Amino acid sequence: MTDRDKSLAGLEALSRQVADAILEYDSVRLISHNDADGLSAAGIMCNALYRKQILFHATIVSQFDASTVELIEKTSRDAVILCDMGSSQVELSSKIKNAIIIDHHKPTGKLEHVHFNPHLLGIDGSSQLCAACGAYMVARQMGDNTDLAGIALAGAIGDKQPMKDWNKLILDEALEKKVVTVKKGLRVGDGTIEEILEYSTDPYLDITGDKEKIKEFAGKLGIRGRLKDLNEDELIKFVSVIALKLAKQGSLTAIDSLVGDTYILNNEVVTNVYDFVNILNACGKVDKAGLGIAICMRDDSVVEEALSTAREYQKTLTGILKRAEAQVKSKQNIRYLILDDARGTGIVAGTMTRYLYSDKPFITLNEVEDKIKVSARGTRQLVERGLDLAAALREVSSQVGGTGGGHDIASGATIPKGTAMKFLDIVDSIVGKQLKGKTG
Repeated sequence: MTDRDKSLAGLEALSRQVADAILEYDSVRLISHNDADGLSAAGIMCNALYRKQILFHATIVSQFDASTVELIEKTSRDAVILCDMGSSQVELSSKIKNAIIIDHHKPTGKLEHVHFNPHLLGIDGSSQLCAACGAYMVARQMGDNTDLAGIALAGAIGDKQPMKDWNKLILDEALEKKVVTVKKGLRVGDGTIEEILEYSTDPYLDITGDKEKIKEFAGKLGIRGRLKDLNEDELIKFVSVIALKLAKQGSLTAIDSLVGDTYILNNEVVTNVYDFVNILNACGKVDKAGLGIAICMRDDSVVEEALSTAREYQKTLTGILKRAEAQVKSKQNIRYLILDDARGTGIVAGTMTRYLYSDKPFITLNEVEDKIKVSARGTRQLVERGLDLAAALREVSSQVGGTGGGHDIASGATIPKGTAMKFLDIVDSIVGKQLKGKTG
């Protein structure tokens, strides 16, 4: 048996163990994260539970902290499924009785709970298997749920994970079952050329959000209509011009991630996977998580509202990004941005890292009421040099009276108001040691 076969057998065994634990209950409480991966994971589990006639109450949260544990203690006497959280907050998750965890963040301690996590088998959950793909593997053990594979792939794309390794295993199954269709193209949602350029933050160009510049650009390009209706020559021309713009602004790695295989979700009410991801991100961030779950459960009556929510959210994000460009500050080893009650800080940090500043990790701090929400993003190249944002944010947030964690490449924290500069100083120091330690 090869190492890969052993790992696959291990994943199957973990997912079967979790599925069996869930099937023991008549009702469960489901708690998941509010990004596209967390909502995809929740959507998969909601479908699987519904099909088994297991009553469920789903709640989507922005982070797993003491308030989440308090919420569970007050409102739940049933089993609690934690999706896309729990592994890296052992001190919190261990307080929850009957917890069943489906996660892909690196565990920080030993958990007694039933627990699906690729890291338990030496598989890197930050790049090789997302939470939604883990939830899909569990759902497969609960019944005939292979038709949900497309939602799992949306989770991987939402978490910027490549379709390689274990994610590809699920993609291959989706193709075999005709759940997904693959074609070459631009990895963006559908819309007119002008709409994509005006509202999309992926790609993020020098003309993004500027109607006059976009009108001039489209006029010179000589291409009109919706992206999906372009012929092959028009599509090649459009993609080539976008790639040239990205190259000119130094976003070379973004070109590879923007052009290539695109995915059509044949079973879903929103078939373009990038529109699907945008909807889930938007719904999670604007407190319309129920709308995102409804999309995952194939309620076609909410499609227009969901697409409109995504469009308005992208419009808001574009405005935040344009204003933020002038406020970016730099320390020796990090760049950062301090916002006030803004939405989408993770997407802001990710966009800045991917399209404008790839040489250093980017940290966005957002002051909301009496606390500061932190989002940090790096690149694969920085991780290869030793960057571990999860370790850095977990350590530093605890020093200033907060909590933090996540992945080596993408992490988050919540810290008390008034600790921002101390937090940034210590993170800068730790990141410097991480990068120096690997190269020295």
